Amino acid sequence: MRKRVLPLLLLLTVLLSFPRIAHAQFKSEAFSQNYGTSDADTAQKPLFSVKDYIRGIAHKDTIQIGTSFAGSMVLIGGQQIYNKQYWKLPIIYGGLGATVGLGFHYRGQYTRSLSAYQSALELDPETPYTVNDKAKQLSTYLFAGGALIYWGTLMDGVINFESDRYPLPGRATLYSLLMPGLGQVYNHEYWKVPVYWGCLIGAYHYWALNKRNYTKYRNIYLEATGEGTYTGPISGETALYYRDIYRRYRDYSVLAIAAFYLIQVIDANVFAYMQDFEVNEDIALHIRPSVITPDLQFASCPVNAVGISLGFTF
Repeated sequence: MRKRVLPLLLLLTVLLSFPRIAHAQFKSEAFSQNYGTSDADTAQKPLFSVKDYIRGIAHKDTIQIGTSFAGSMVLIGGQQIYNKQYWKLPIIYGGLGATVGLGFHYRGQYTRSLSAYQSALELDPETPYTVNDKAKQLSTYLFAGGALIYWGTLMDGVINFESDRYPLPGRATLYSLLMPGLGQVYNHEYWKVPVYWGCLIGAYHYWALNKRNYTKYRNIYLEATGEGTYTGPISGETALYYRDIYRRYRDYSVLAIAAFYLIQVIDANVFAYMQDFEVNEDIALHIRPSVITPDLQFASCPVNAVGISLGFTF
């Protein structure tokens, strides 16, 4: 019993005295230094400024790639204006106008046919009138084409942004934001691409599987508890149990997709910054005994203490 109690008492003593020892190692100046920076240097600049963006596309000042990208998400073609590639603007606006305009046109045709079909069905349940599903499908394709042109406009602006720095962390981040894994390709870390894509595809597979099972048991539950005559082998209570389980798994799968997507964006940004971080081959850990002299302002007991000093050389 004594052999167990003594080590516990020793550990408790060290933990209780650690705050005083830690405070004794720092001088009071360490908590109030401004490291020689002025207020102007330490002021936090906003992530996006409309004024800076307008000055940038007017070619009165340079802007960062993130500012150019964020502004062009609203002002389509702003990146091309900043990059002085004006010839691309008619292609962008012409493509967007054609796809989106025709998409609304065919969507309107589908909506009118659906309304006419519902009206005809009320008058005559045996009506041969049909809904124009082809117009609906065509409008979906056109809207998808407009979204692709919008995506390509943003990607083109990121690719053609002029910078003397390589790698540019902002470019790597936006590459991964627009296309998962592309930031890793930009950083020349090709082995990470199949890893992230495997994680994303796996998470999507489980989302689709759980969604299908959720829909299946939800329909069984509705049939088993509704007014219809359900004769299936699964009871309503069992269907409710599995419905809730697969709904939870479906939500977890969505979180997994978002997490893997966010991780690869952060990875591209961090490792683009770390490309310039050089470590000397002479890496060493120095451990030596030392005497800790307390600072009277923080130490509650002004006595010297013997400790261990750790130092890294790299």
